[in-house]
Amino acid sequence: MGRAIADYHRNGKAARLRVLSPMLEEDEIPVKTLFRPLDQMPAIEQEALKAASGHILDVGAGAGCHSLALQQMGKQVTAIDISPHSVATMSDRGVRDVRQQDFFTLDGPQFDTLLMLMNGIGIVGTLSRMDAFFAQVDRLLAPGGQLLCDSSDICYIYEDEDGFIDLTGVEGYYGEMTYQMQYKTVKGDPFPWLFIDADTLREQAALHGFDMDIVIVGDHYDYLARLTRRSCG
Repeated sequence: MGRAIADYHRNGKAARLRVLSPMLEEDEIPVKTLFRPLDQMPAIEQEALKAASGHILDVGAGAGCHSLALQQMGKQVTAIDISPHSVATMSDRGVRDVRQQDFFTLDGPQFDTLLMLMNGIGIVGTLSRMDAFFAQVDRLLAPGGQLLCDSSDICYIYEDEDGFIDLTGVEGYYGEMTYQMQYKTVKGDPFPWLFIDADTLREQAALHGFDMDIVIVGDHYDYLARLTRRSCG
């Protein structure tokens, strides 16, 4: 993805960014959408950017569209991404504080808002990594802070011709997927990616001492959630 982002930034166009999975038919990500301005973002993303406050951490920031929108709103944001191509692109586009960094190994100041958009919580990979995820959230989140994340309930891909959800034969949690990306001749390593339904995320949040509210529901099984530490009172 980083190479595709860098090409689009330099040339105004990019080749197909292919998304491969043993579980689904081949798909692709239109690289142009990673550069979209605020007024072209879906309602869930616009609502999240409005709700973000204080010092914001934009996790998996990609081409920096959300960080740039936050800066234009006058908000303080730090953008992180694991791709050096994405980080260089964001810096060149004007993101003021951008770092090449894995969320799970980030150490340093705490943030008032952790922002994980475009199913950014997918980096958790599997439900078994929720302990590690919430431990890191707890480390990085300042007192009174919030985690804003969106995801989707992908049960619809298991819907049969009669409209019933059939999970027969699905091993583990149905939202655990495996993907691999290819850009031109460069193919990345397979990686796990998590789509988590709202009820399961709420259960996981409660297990780890967090409350969750649904901020807005999208048009296709997607939603924006706000997580905060549970009050001791």
